[in-house]
Formats: sequence, structure tokens, C-alpha cells
Amino acid sequence: MSSTITIPAGVLHILLIDDHALFRQSVAQVLALDPGLRIEQCASIREALPMLSQQTFDLVLLDHDLGVERASQFLPAARQSGYEGRVLVVTAWVSDTEARRLLRQGVNGIFLKHGELSELAQGIRTVAAGGTWLDASFAAIGEEPGSAPQASPPLFNERQRKVLRFVLEGLSNKEIAWQLQISESYVKAILQSLFQKTGVRTRGQLVRVAVEQYEDQL
Repeated sequence: MSSTITIPAGVLHILLIDDHALFRQSVAQVLALDPGLRIEQCASIREALPMLSQQTFDLVLLDHDLGVERASQFLPAARQSGYEGRVLVVTAWVSDTEARRLLRQGVNGIFLKHGELSELAQGIRTVAAGGTWLDASFAAIGEEPGSAPQASPPLFNERQRKVLRFVLEGLSNKEIAWQLQISESYVKAILQSLFQKTGVRTRGQLVRVAVEQYEDQL
């Protein structure tokens, strides 16, 4: 029997899919301490699909090896179920070949389980804000031999555009968070995704590049 769950504005609704109960329950318990995150959990893709069709999730944390299931089976089935959110693979190990395959499928990041929980929280917000999170060991997998350079400038999603507009107006992270009714840490994650998309490292560089190259997208 399904029930309607109301998620407060600015809170990320996350589904954690992992077949190792101890890891899944421990991570869910720690992440649930963050007031900006609402965590649901299950052990398999089969269990996840009804949840995705009955509730709205912003992000799925997906283990790569789910016993008889694999992460690569998730996206096609999830899209068919109506899930339009983002996916961060959280795994102990995945080959470069499989990592490339997952990214081509539409996965938005890969986080290795030896990382810190605080880093996972950062990865969650970066991916939810429209960015990509890759463990350092996968830094070059997107640069496949013979791949053509991207000719068009990156497009920003609506939340990124709103934050960028406020940055151009000179608002601080705290002021932007208040304006959008989201947490300050979420604002920082959105800014980080903007840095990645525009290839800059500082707020000042972001302002200059936005005015010079992306004004038509604001």
C-alpha cells in the first residue's frame, strides 16, 4: 500500500539502493542526521522500482554490484518507471570500462566506498545540483581517445541559473540560501557544479565568464 510523503522545500529526497544491510543502514542513519536530506532505502532494483513510481526522488545512491543485479540494469528500468532524477553510483570498485558504460547510460557520478561520509554528502549535493562527481581514480575516463571536443557552451538547469543570477547581483551564499529557501551547503554545491561546467575556480572568475560567455542563458 503506497502512502504520500511530503518532503519540505529545499530537502533532498534520496533513495539508497544497496544489498549489504549493514552498510546501507549505517549510511542511511548517518545521512539522515543532515536536516537537508531525507533518506529512503532498499536492497535491490526490484524493490526500488515501485518506490520510484510511487514517490518523487531527487537522487538515487546506487551500488554497482547488487548480487544478481548490476547498476547498468537500473537506469533503463528506472526511466521506464518514470524516474527523472539523478544517479550517483556508490560502490567498492568498478572497472574503467564499466564506469564509462555507466556514464554513457546517464549516471551522474561514481563515489567509491572508501571515501569519507562527509565527502559523500558533498557528492550528493554536487550531483543533485546538476554537477558530476567522480572519484579521483576515474579523473580521465571521460576523455576517451578520438572523442570530439564539446563545441557548444554548457547549459544550466533552472536552479543553477537562479543561483548564478544572485551571484551576479553580489549576494552571499547565506543570502542566496534564504532567497531560494535551501541550505547554505546546497548553495555551495550548486556553485561547485557551476565552477565545473564553466571551467573556473573562483567566484570572481565565474562572474566574468558568465557575463562574457553565458549571458544569453541567464
